[in-house]
Amino acid sequence: MTLIKSISGIRGTVGGPSGDNLTPPDVVKFTAAYARLIAGRCPGKKPTIVVGRDARLSGELVGDLVEGTLLACGADVVQVGLCTTPGTEMAVIVHRADGGIIITASHNPRQWNALKLLNAEGEFLSDAEGKQVLAMAEECGFAYPAVDGIGRVVAREDFNGEHIRRVLELPLVDVEAVRRRRFKVVVDAVNSVGGIVMPRLLRELGCEVVELNCEPTGEFAHNPEPLPENLTQISDAVVREKADLGIVVDPDVDRLAFVSEDGSMFVEEYTLVAVADYVLSRKVGNTVSNLSSSRALRDVTLRHGGSYFASAVGEVNVVAKMKEVGAVIGGEGNGGVIYPELHYGRDALVGTALFLSWLAEKNLTMTELRATYPAYFASKNKISLTPAIDVDKVLREIKARYSGENVNDIDGVKIDFAENWVHLRKSNTEPIIRIYTEAKTMDEADALAQRFIGEIKAICNL
Repeated sequence: MTLIKSISGIRGTVGGPSGDNLTPPDVVKFTAAYARLIAGRCPGKKPTIVVGRDARLSGELVGDLVEGTLLACGADVVQVGLCTTPGTEMAVIVHRADGGIIITASHNPRQWNALKLLNAEGEFLSDAEGKQVLAMAEECGFAYPAVDGIGRVVAREDFNGEHIRRVLELPLVDVEAVRRRRFKVVVDAVNSVGGIVMPRLLRELGCEVVELNCEPTGEFAHNPEPLPENLTQISDAVVREKADLGIVVDPDVDRLAFVSEDGSMFVEEYTLVAVADYVLSRKVGNTVSNLSSSRALRDVTLRHGGSYFASAVGEVNVVAKMKEVGAVIGGEGNGGVIYPELHYGRDALVGTALFLSWLAEKNLTMTELRATYPAYFASKNKISLTPAIDVDKVLREIKARYSGENVNDIDGVKIDFAENWVHLRKSNTEPIIRIYTEAKTMDEADALAQRFIGEIKAICNL
């Protein structure tokens, strides 16, 4: 398994040959390179770097390697331990640190881990900065500081409570309205760090909580990506418990999906749509999502008098576009909500609190709320990369074939047809081509996806 190096971090499967997988030498190499980048921005002082991790099985091993390497490079460390990705991002801001490393492979299965690299704003490194880290990692002859120059651990703390407190203090989080509704909620945290924070947040909001897979053992109870096919257990539990809704997070708690009271999926794409509907009802403004996200956000934004903008896939790209257009809410259709009033990062905690505030105000069931939004259906497919697949050639040929349509090539190729769309791109996190489509019926979305899969295979003679 080749290491994947992208704007989403340094990611790979644990073990195996160095250089091909995420092994101890690889962890040390890339952590040291990152430490050098950050140190270059802190002349005359030791940089301070926050380190947090999710609960996956290799987390403690990788975390110890990262902490030791940072100290050896002369950086001080704020260790927040088991902490969500958004929590670690916020810890960088609160501690006025110079950067941060989150040890998580997000939605990837248990054998994966990754280093997600943050700047002093608690945001992911830009593409240019990431390339600097990769270049530095390949340089020879880096001299580590002598004993008087090594760093120290300046704090070991649990930041999860502070994260929850700051979410609950947001003006648009109507704590009292949610408490009055006394929601019964089933939570599936896939046995990672969400099992620590999500039940606590919900109980502080006055919810009755039924915990499902909330022990942070790292033994994921199912495929950790919060897609419908992986969520049959919570779907059944919501109906059995007669709950108002189900809440699902991924291992590092930056993605959020809901299950309706009848066990049906609210649909991950509509997490951001519903939260944006609430935010825009209070403050007219612009929104941003990536090219692979539903048209429903555009529709809701226009209904509230705002403007919608699309970015390339990747949180760093969404954030950059949000800042450019002054968006009041944004995120990604994979359940990632970015609310700038708290911080510029996908955050399932703030997404949950804002969503429940909206649900309480509307006084609707989940299925009733879902019915208020435009009905679109997404088909998410992928093709595993092989030596026979030249991704750049595929994208060039598809773009040429459909040059008469509305084509966007800032990230792969997206073709916006009048009634539907298709987005083809190479993944930042897996060795695959993603084929996403959206249409007004599921059959139409699936058919459009199969049509383009067939075209890709024909181009590659597969």
